[in-house]
Amino acid sequence: MAVTEPAPAVVPADRPTVAHEGILRRQSLRESAARTYARSLPIVPVRARGLTIEGADGQRYLDCLSGAGTLALGHNHPVVLEAIKKVIDSGAPLHVLDLATPVKDAFTTELFETLPGPLADNARVQFCGPAGTDAVEAALKLVRTATGRSGLLAFTGAYHGMTAGALDVSGGASDVRVTRLPYPYGYRCPFGTGGERGADLSARWTANLLDDPKGGVPRPAGMILEAVQGEGGVIPAPDSWLRRMREITAARSIPLIVDEVQTGVGRTGTFWAVEHSGTVPDVMVMSKAIGGSLPLAVIVYRADLDAWEPGAHAGTFRGNQLAMAAGAATMAYVRENGLAQRAGELGARMLGQLRQLAAEHPVIGDVRGRGLMIGVELVDPEGPVGTGGFGDGGPGAGPAPASPALAAAVQQECLRRGLIVEVGGRHSAVVRLLPPLTLTDEQAVAVLDRFADALATAERSSYGQEQRGQKKYHREPIKTS
Repeated sequence: MAVTEPAPAVVPADRPTVAHEGILRRQSLRESAARTYARSLPIVPVRARGLTIEGADGQRYLDCLSGAGTLALGHNHPVVLEAIKKVIDSGAPLHVLDLATPVKDAFTTELFETLPGPLADNARVQFCGPAGTDAVEAALKLVRTATGRSGLLAFTGAYHGMTAGALDVSGGASDVRVTRLPYPYGYRCPFGTGGERGADLSARWTANLLDDPKGGVPRPAGMILEAVQGEGGVIPAPDSWLRRMREITAARSIPLIVDEVQTGVGRTGTFWAVEHSGTVPDVMVMSKAIGGSLPLAVIVYRADLDAWEPGAHAGTFRGNQLAMAAGAATMAYVRENGLAQRAGELGARMLGQLRQLAAEHPVIGDVRGRGLMIGVELVDPEGPVGTGGFGDGGPGAGPAPASPALAAAVQQECLRRGLIVEVGGRHSAVVRLLPPLTLTDEQAVAVLDRFADALATAERSSYGQEQRGQKKYHREPIKTS
């Protein structure tokens, strides 16, 4: 599809850099110390279209952050803009609490059209708004209400949001009501085995803990997991493990919650990430792309869990009409144009190219992902084995230590080349690529070219690869299909 470049930024023609620096300076003086993306990505976006952002300084960037996965169709896609404009021009109310509207009805109909069949046939939807963390809170409250139990099962490395309950079930929390289970992380396997064996041990650990009368874990209200851990480092769970978690929870009457906030709407190569494994959860948490770039969050769940009293979970901004219109248009466009399948195919080719790059650069410890959700874990190849992961550093203990400093350097080198990427993972050493699903083959080549060049520069600076005679990476072009 054609890609329209943004028009020149509306800033003083003779002083773009001054305007850019002034805005950044005022941001640093006025905003809280909690700001994150603005620290590592000191740009001032003023116009955007598709994959491209233009900054106030006149520089253009290829955006592989996509609003942390929010922009399934990239910036300002015509179908999204038209959907928003249609609502505004119609004179419809923009704020309606949870009242029924034609816009809401159309959104819900489109959403149910995309759900796994067994869930869509017997589902309820709760509009939570405005963020994914609000939907996580709703999901946790729902299963606790439905089961009358309070404990929860969650996984190491998880990220579910920034509100209290969502933080409790994320990887860094220590809430006594939450039992932490090992997530199958093949590259830094907590069991030291990796692969299907590590995933099997994780499942066995879970089942044994729940069935052990002296295990200290009473039957919980629910289990929450991500089919691909995003903030945890782009770690896809094996399909067999997801099916096993479904079996374990179903056999013990434990509702299974799957967080599809970042993985949903075609990102991983299927419309919802659970479809790869054929898993049908009891509750699905959704946000980001379902709002078509605007704030919207919902949970969809089995009707028999709907034990709430009226008003048991509410929110002033759960009736965002513009977000519902933009979201319905986005979901329909992804579904009708096969963008999920396209993401799977193009993502697989990009992963293949990145693995070729890894063969030439020892600082790449692992390349992984699913669809257009890609992670490159960077390591210190000269460091003691095991010290950067889950091991004691002894012989054969595991992979080389993670290198957050190198990941940060690669991110900055990418930015200098006009490429926006994110850094995350357990040790902040995973460079993440989340391009829009509308990414073309030619754009994918440009992204990989800039990343490869940035990596080589950062590697030479950090490890003196030029002096050691490191072979220059040569990438064959991605073949179009």
